[in-house]
Amino acid sequence: MRKKGPRGGKTILFTFIVALALATVPLPDWARPFRPEWVALVLAYWCIALPTRVNVGMGWLAGLTVDVLEGTLLGQHALAYAVFAYACVRVHRQLRVYPLWQQGLAMCVLVALELLLVFWIDGIIGRPPGTFLFWAPALTSALIWPWVFIVLRDLRRRFSVS
Repeated sequence: MRKKGPRGGKTILFTFIVALALATVPLPDWARPFRPEWVALVLAYWCIALPTRVNVGMGWLAGLTVDVLEGTLLGQHALAYAVFAYACVRVHRQLRVYPLWQQGLAMCVLVALELLLVFWIDGIIGRPPGTFLFWAPALTSALIWPWVFIVLRDLRRRFSVS
């Protein structure tokens, strides 16, 4: 008899590993500012789909991992992703009923919030501000959200993640 309870932890972990890999893939100089926030999008999907399993704590761990991979101030992305995950969990019921294009707009706003926190911490530690292209990942993340959502939803259904 199979015990009932949460299933698919390995699938969730795998999606985060793929997102971290996509976040560190080398890009040409012209494309680097337009890299979507892969980890934030995967975090957003799981916070919307399974808010009791993936929430602020997972956002904090994902952010610490991004800080280590990117060599940024330890805790910078952790704070941003924790706030991002909190916002996603907070509005997950509303986001679930939106069509994908409206979810994409919501992702643009949520990713912009995450970028704003990173920008704010950069200012506190004295890093010079970047150009307006600093906000480009919010737009590219919103544009690819429908595909990320569809792929992750199919994975969740195929592997019965609950």
